[in-house]
Amino acid sequence: MSDTLNVINIGLSSFADAVAGAGGTAVNVNWRPPADGNVTIGKALSSLVHNQSVDQANQIAFDKYLNAQPVLEGIGRAGDVLPNMGERCILHSGPPIDWQNVCGPVHGAIIGAILYEGWASDKNSAENLLKSGEVTIDPCHHHAAVGPMAGITSPSMPVWMVTNAIGGNKTFTNLNEGLGKVLRFGANSFDVLERLKWMQTILAPVLNEALARSGGVELKPLMAKALYMGDEIHNRNAAATGLLLKQLVPHALRSGLPNDDIADAIEFIAGNDHFFLNVSMAACKAMLDVAHGVPHSSMVTAMARNGVEFGIRVSGGGDTWFTAPAPVVDGLYFPGYSITDAAPDLGDSAITETAGIGGFAMAASPAIVQFVGGTPSDAIARSKEMVPITLGRNNALTIPALNFSGTAAGIDVRKVVDTGILPLINTGIAHKDAGVGQIGAGITRAPLACFTQALEYLQENLNA
Repeated sequence: MSDTLNVINIGLSSFADAVAGAGGTAVNVNWRPPADGNVTIGKALSSLVHNQSVDQANQIAFDKYLNAQPVLEGIGRAGDVLPNMGERCILHSGPPIDWQNVCGPVHGAIIGAILYEGWASDKNSAENLLKSGEVTIDPCHHHAAVGPMAGITSPSMPVWMVTNAIGGNKTFTNLNEGLGKVLRFGANSFDVLERLKWMQTILAPVLNEALARSGGVELKPLMAKALYMGDEIHNRNAAATGLLLKQLVPHALRSGLPNDDIADAIEFIAGNDHFFLNVSMAACKAMLDVAHGVPHSSMVTAMARNGVEFGIRVSGGGDTWFTAPAPVVDGLYFPGYSITDAAPDLGDSAITETAGIGGFAMAASPAIVQFVGGTPSDAIARSKEMVPITLGRNNALTIPALNFSGTAAGIDVRKVVDTGILPLINTGIAHKDAGVGQIGAGITRAPLACFTQALEYLQENLNA
């Protein structure tokens, strides 16, 4: 026997300090009871863990996600192609919210969209349209769509159209405007609206013609290659944007469209490393939407934020959103800004983490830490940290730094509540006031309350 006392300490770290003070050694285990010791949640969890009905449902949902094959097919007018979108409806990111309660960037972006559509001639008139109820707002997710930051999509806007070749479900997203003063951060000045009109009349036709001639772009292989090239396909899309441009340029050049239009479109995309972000989001939604609606499944199929609330949807949760207050991100801020200037977390782009990329794939993108903070070793550790809360790995999306293992995917509500490990999201940070723009980036976590609500819902409906 050893004369040295060796202890594995589970619980208060002060217990380990006492052992060390007595000359022994102690290893601290970072453990806490499920759901912070909530007995009701603990009982609900115990009924769902190792439950055959839930396990079988999760296998079905996860297989649907894994087998999905999103294909970028074209560009359409939002009001014509998005399901159930009215001609006086504006879509926003995150879970449902009344227009009176939206945060500054979303409010500014809604006003901008009304002006872009020509429904009002000035901001006061646009405000009056909202007050009268003549213009309504609805979540992008309710119309098979996603949008970054404010997420604003109005009927006349061009949208990417993605189809899952295995399952047939379609998803949509708006086009990325670039950085600076843009609608997704609430800017609604004349130059912002002029850029949107140019995207509608010049950029969209060039892209649509190129896609038509290409026969569509399979997105999973492109995304897999981008992971090998240093993207995590949420906040770093430089490689993916370049790969998409490489596929489309030859077809655009053969389209017969005016050379100046083609050149302007290529120049715009080449100057915007975030251009692929929206496409990535629609691809992820296509993979997750096909997995939604499996009774009793505890697999998360959406995480989204509207700047006020953070919400998740679960495959076995029907149309229910499980929500909690959106956190304010404590990240790296641009010079002159701090956390006091930040809007709470915002945007549908957490659909990438829900699908196993973004923050879950940071190990593929050591350069991302210059944007969100930390070190390359932190990025690897964060990708590994997500493994215990997921149903498996997506071997179509592998990470060289993790010995080419697939990204952790299929967030399981049960595992989140059981381990206390919260899904990680790397995200841009918007100023709380409309139109200021992005003021930083960082790492945040989905709130535990979303997952405990979903767990209770699943438990209550298990035998329904």
